[in-house]
Amino acid sequence: MQLAQVNVAQLRAPLDAPELQSFVAVFDPVGRLADASPGFVWRMVGSHGLPVVQDGRFVTVSVWQDYASLHAFVYRSAHGGLLARRASWFLPPDGPTTALWWVVDGGRPSAEKARARLDHLRAHGPSPQAFDQRRRFDSAGHPVRR
Repeated sequence: MQLAQVNVAQLRAPLDAPELQSFVAVFDPVGRLADASPGFVWRMVGSHGLPVVQDGRFVTVSVWQDYASLHAFVYRSAHGGLLARRASWFLPPDGPTTALWWVVDGGRPSAEKARARLDHLRAHGPSPQAFDQRRRFDSAGHPVRR
């Protein structure tokens, strides 16, 4: 089993707006960093290598070997430094923005299925179906103790 993640964030403006150019400028380098990260398996890329945007929301979907690999990329790589700038690119969230779940090896979730996992987390809280970074479940569906 491998760990899938989705992150959905409401953009402050269209991607071609001047206020998002600093975000657009870092998207490809951060994507390449993810691709080269230990434990990385796959990430969704939109048309022409651009980010996936649906209804004004920036959607990232990726698959990792395990939580430790995802965590190292998100918080301990150059990506982590960008988290402090997210308020200048995205509107404040109205609930969880990230959901995690386990997929079979080789699984490649669609944006729609990934967003359904996030909706499930928002509606029902963390469960083996969809969980967050604080209340995780292992691939057998058991809660992970910190």
